[in-house]
Amino acid sequence: MTETQQLSASLEDYIEAIYHIIAEKQVARGKDISQRLAVSGASVTEALRALSKKGLINYAPYEVITMTKEGRVVAEDVVRRHNALKQFFTDVLAIEESLAEQGACRIEHTAPQKIINRMVDFIKFLEICPRGGKDLISGFANFCQEGQSRTGCASCLSHCLDDLQKEKNRV
Repeated sequence: MTETQQLSASLEDYIEAIYHIIAEKQVARGKDISQRLAVSGASVTEALRALSKKGLINYAPYEVITMTKEGRVVAEDVVRRHNALKQFFTDVLAIEESLAEQGACRIEHTAPQKIINRMVDFIKFLEICPRGGKDLISGFANFCQEGQSRTGCASCLSHCLDDLQKEKNRV
């Protein structure tokens, strides 16, 4: 993203909303954005002017709003960061979806890209690691709900070793 495309958290919310509305309806209108973000028409107009000035959307008063190619790239980055954070919160930290959504909305604007990328890699690692995988993730979710593990560490390690042995026997 070039310096002229650096967006405030508020403008990122607008570009993300426009992206989702266009995905649903092919074009966006000011009233659609106002409804989605629960903001006034005047606020929408101000944001649309700013996004247009940055070359991210095509906007003229009383006309439909479309995204430029560059605007789509910026919006997809915001959406990707949001989805990665939400997935980490729900899948790894066992946070309920509504709170994960709220947290992702707040953090997506401030978390450095390297941290978000590392979170995505961590999720991938957990899913494939023989010492972790989906069992580890669901075990952590259970720990969060119950305040304790379903089984002790020795039992869990034994289960992992059995699974590894079964995997070796199949190969």
